[in-house]
Amino acid sequence: MAKNKMKSHRGACKRLHITGSGKIKRNKAYKSHKLTKKAPKRKRGLRQATLLTSADVTRMLRSMAR
Repeated sequence: MAKNKMKSHRGACKRLHITGSGKIKRNKAYKSHKLTKKAPKRKRGLRQATLLTSADVTRMLRSMAR
């Protein structure tokens, strides 16, 4: 039996969600402040969540201890 367990990164667990098919869903950045200079179309696009790229999936799964 292993002595130490991998701790999950609590910040990553709060920000990322695993879908039913195993993909990782995340929210988009740049939606918190300085919104007056951003176009309404751009702000609407930032509302929708998106999937994590395949290059980052293994790294994020490791930080989420899965």
